[in-house]
Amino acid sequence: MSDKIMIGVVGNGGISGEHLNAYAKNPDVEIRALCDINEERLNRRGDQFGVDPARRFTDVNAMLAACPELDAVSVCTWNSAHAPCAIAALNAGKHVLCEKPMAMNVEEAKAMQEAAEKSGKLLMIGFVRRFGNDCAVLKDFIDKGYFGDIYYAKATYLRRKGCPGGWFGDKSRSGGGPLIDLGVHVIDLCRYLMGNPKPVSVYGATFNKLGDRKNIKSKAGYISHTKEGEDIFTVEDLATAMIRFDNGAVLQIEASFSLNIEKDEGKIQLFGTKAGAKLDPELTIYSEMNDYMTNVTLANSTALSFDGLFANEVNHFVECVKTGQPCRNPAEDGVTLMKILTGIYKSAETGHEVVLD
Repeated sequence: MSDKIMIGVVGNGGISGEHLNAYAKNPDVEIRALCDINEERLNRRGDQFGVDPARRFTDVNAMLAACPELDAVSVCTWNSAHAPCAIAALNAGKHVLCEKPMAMNVEEAKAMQEAAEKSGKLLMIGFVRRFGNDCAVLKDFIDKGYFGDIYYAKATYLRRKGCPGGWFGDKSRSGGGPLIDLGVHVIDLCRYLMGNPKPVSVYGATFNKLGDRKNIKSKAGYISHTKEGEDIFTVEDLATAMIRFDNGAVLQIEASFSLNIEKDEGKIQLFGTKAGAKLDPELTIYSEMNDYMTNVTLANSTALSFDGLFANEVNHFVECVKTGQPCRNPAEDGVTLMKILTGIYKSAETGHEVVLD
């Protein structure tokens, strides 16, 4: 390995900017190659980050063949391309940071994990909320025993009108709607804070009642994210589920692109034997002191800032590649999340609880 980690980024849409900005600021990294099926987007990113036009590709296999010096690859494509792009990079001997969700289903996720194990390379999944300051503060309290046994959690990621548009509304490319796009963040965050218990069963329901609501005009305060002509919406607009873990704990989840609520909402709540907490986005801890019920809100709001979220994630990936230190977001956690997501969609389809293996 050279002095610098040579990075290739596959998929140069919106989320790739977070990866590229973080890589560009990391002194141990050189952004060596880019790949995207859209040449205009590819060249825009290439110009932005000074990547030689000779190392800009529209096919991932061509990039891997032409750039054997690459040490690692970020996969920032739409969801249906995660598995083939990640597996190709792993088979070529590259470490991989793959955006969430890991894949379209459990089978793809397992194939990615197997490719990583066979190649001996790192496969890290982009559960970026694990790298937030809010997560670090909460985990500090949890690890020091302030909450006791956390036996119940609630997570909501609700938008009144908020489908990102494009491929996000196309099930063939996304694998689903707000559950797999938004819900995955808070499901993983809660499970991580609860100590990564093993999920044993799920019960869920999904709805497509409001769709993308293109009739809502911008003057109403809710601007459509969907571009003109992108009319496809084959995903759910609301998902709700209950997840049961092997230690008896339960997590309740709600996620929406479209819902008749007052305003967008994103919060998690944890309930333990010693204390409970709400992150909304301020952190408030509910407990008791001197036989009185008490509410404590952290005074230092900057501790809960989302600033540096992706930089923390990318820098951790680089450090893992460079030193071989344990990865905070291993492939096995991605497989577990895919089991949860796939189980919820199956439960919604059948109307019955789904037992997970």
